[in-house]
Amino acid sequence: MTLSGMTVAAFESRMATEIARLIERYGGRPLVAPVLREVPLEDNSAAQQFGDQLLAGRIDLVIFLTGVGTTALFDLLKTRYPWVSIVAALKDTAMIARGPKPVVALKAVGLQATLTVPEPNTWHDLISTLDKHRPVEGLRVAVQEYGVSNPDLLQALEQRGAEVFSVPIYKWALPEDLAPIRHALDEIIAGRVNVILITNAAQVDHVMQVLEQDGKVQQFREALRKVVIASIGPTASERLRHYGWPVDFEPSHPKMGILVKEVSEQASSMID
Repeated sequence: MTLSGMTVAAFESRMATEIARLIERYGGRPLVAPVLREVPLEDNSAAQQFGDQLLAGRIDLVIFLTGVGTTALFDLLKTRYPWVSIVAALKDTAMIARGPKPVVALKAVGLQATLTVPEPNTWHDLISTLDKHRPVEGLRVAVQEYGVSNPDLLQALEQRGAEVFSVPIYKWALPEDLAPIRHALDEIIAGRVNVILITNAAQVDHVMQVLEQDGKVQQFREALRKVVIASIGPTASERLRHYGWPVDFEPSHPKMGILVKEVSEQASSMID
């Protein structure tokens, strides 16, 4: 089974070229419209405050949520503090990595995570890992945030008695040119798209933002009944369900290549 004859929409930004090639490899027609533009925070006061607290020994646990965010945080810290002091302080601090990408970012600077959250790397998995191995009651916990904040994670930590300190490193903005997104959404509404691939939870927020701006939310929801929606994993699926989108498919592992391969094997049987 392949995607032969199917138009496949995706909203991937960082790997837009790669996902288009994957769709083509399995016979589909890619319609890729990036909806995320990564914008460094102009005010890095949270990172500076994190550095101050870390060097003063006032942080017990650091949670690294993304590889890109971890690297960006380290780059910011290097501009303000002696790097050898930061490394030494982190080695004396418990570090939790939410999956393999933060692990790689830590290893790149000679650090090793105390605990690694297993797949599918959701915030529920993170909390479960902490509950089993590192209770947070009474601890001062810093959370490296990415894109948008995760209030559910922060609240879960606070409910367990942690003193939580958020460290936002970058945020997502809509692209400056919305024409490609609007074209893709219009194609979906017109019934000319067979499959939608969601590879990041924040993509859903931005798609809904554009639809709300244009007054097309209801038309879009109706069109989704005839489209296969494939989510890369539980975190993205949670956001889809938050907005009332159906989730028709998740791959065996939350990887982009596996997502496209496996949906190509099953899409035709899922389309009405």
